[in-house]
Amino acid sequence: MPTMTIENMPDDLYKQIEESAREHGRSIDNEVILCLKQALKSGRIDPEVFLARVEAREKRSPLPPLTDAILREAREGKRP
Repeated sequence: MPTMTIENMPDDLYKQIEESAREHGRSIDNEVILCLKQALKSGRIDPEVFLARVEAREKRSPLPPLTDAILREAREGKRP
């Protein structure tokens, strides 16, 4: 089975992995493997499918679409 060495891992990330492994009763190696599997399992998002889902949700929403003008006004402290 292949092995891997991770160099220059930030201390805070290592502590997070170590804590998660301890909470779940796993070794650090097994925790890292599980994290990698979960990250890779999610796969890539198809932009066309994603945009179609956004558009369908917008059609069902009673709220008006969020525009640059609305965001700009909100940043300036104005209310629509």
